[in-house]
Amino acid sequence: MNDLQLEKKIRQDTAKVRKDLKTLADDSSSRLSRLESNVNQVTGKAKDDLTSWVDDNVSQLSDKVEKLTSDARDTVVGAAASVKKDVGHGLSQYNAKAQKVVDSVPGDFGKKAARYPWVGMSIALLVGLMAGSLLKPIWHPVG
Repeated sequence: MNDLQLEKKIRQDTAKVRKDLKTLADDSSSRLSRLESNVNQVTGKAKDDLTSWVDDNVSQLSDKVEKLTSDARDTVVGAAASVKKDVGHGLSQYNAKAQKVVDSVPGDFGKKAARYPWVGMSIALLVGLMAGSLLKPIWHPVG
């Protein structure tokens, strides 16, 4: 082989290597683009799935909190109604007993106490003080 043939052969081989390298680069670029597209799709799907999962759990949690709040409200309303009923019943019994005591006192004491309430309260205070002084223990100073 002479120099011209060798040079021609080297140019042909160089052209072939350049062509192969260009094909390899184009193929790598194409594969990299497909990989990037696949990664973007997988990432987008994962993001959508995570968002959906979080939304579902938040919705379930919100429903449970709302149910607990509703149950607590119903319980409190029921308890308040029961207490109101019991207190009303107790007060009506107390009023009935107080009316019986007033009716049993001679001299129309109930009407006089209604006309002069301060006198009735003063008498009740005096009776309470007397009962307290009779029932209290004797005080011994500690020395």
